[in-house]
Amino acid sequence: MAIIKFKPVTPTRRFGSITDFSELTTHKPYWPLTRPKRGQGGRNNLGQTTIRFRGGGHKRRLRIVDFKRNRYGDLAAVKTIEYDPNRSARIALIEYVDGQKAYILAPDGMRVGQQVGSGENMEVQTGNHLPLGRIPPGTPVHNIEIDHNRGGQLVRTAGGVAQIMSKEESFAHIKLPSGEVRKFPLTCFATVGQCSNIEHENISYGKAGRKRWLGKRPHNRGVSMNPVDHPLGGGEGKTSGGRHPCGPSGLLSKGYKTRSPSKPSSKYIVSDRRRK
Repeated sequence: MAIIKFKPVTPTRRFGSITDFSELTTHKPYWPLTRPKRGQGGRNNLGQTTIRFRGGGHKRRLRIVDFKRNRYGDLAAVKTIEYDPNRSARIALIEYVDGQKAYILAPDGMRVGQQVGSGENMEVQTGNHLPLGRIPPGTPVHNIEIDHNRGGQLVRTAGGVAQIMSKEESFAHIKLPSGEVRKFPLTCFATVGQCSNIEHENISYGKAGRKRWLGKRPHNRGVSMNPVDHPLGGGEGKTSGGRHPCGPSGLLSKGYKTRSPSKPSSKYIVSDRRRK
């Protein structure tokens, strides 16, 4: 996979770039594993805007991705590597011996025809889903479970990778992409390998329209608003408002610790990502 840069024939093309999509093997999803996705526009069930600057975007269909992979001991063959408009990583369509198909996150290096599986007795190779107790230290992993049989919830973005540092008693110490080292039960599952589409972070959108296609509307700065709309608004000419940066509700944006020190999961954090 490589990054394609456009010829600067227009101002928007000058800085824009895309991936070459060379790893994809099909351009159509497996329809039974998709369902419609209705846009919310950043609004809750009462119609109130809870997340600003969202709305519009291209029509999409959700791909039903199997993050649990709980068919332990069964091998499946990789049929296709596909694009998913709802995530940055690629997905793979796998087919079990009995004909059942499922979507999984595609790790970097996965190929069509490869055999993958999940369970304690599987080999430690790219694409296999194993409990942390069976994966040796130093192995790169993604799609990590927080609780057993809950499904992978961490390290699922493009190029995402975590590393097993060590094992102690009934826990594995894993360094996450943020730099945080956290303890996970050895019974939790993770997928071996690094998540696909590594070059995603190097893509330059080049124009505002490409962000609109993703459902992201223009983001207005607080200092450009009126005092009635934002605590940083108002003033003659350009001004920072004379106070610390904050959101529309007044909650501080920089340096203010919002995590509760009594949060139950704090006991599993070995090294905080904020402490350098």
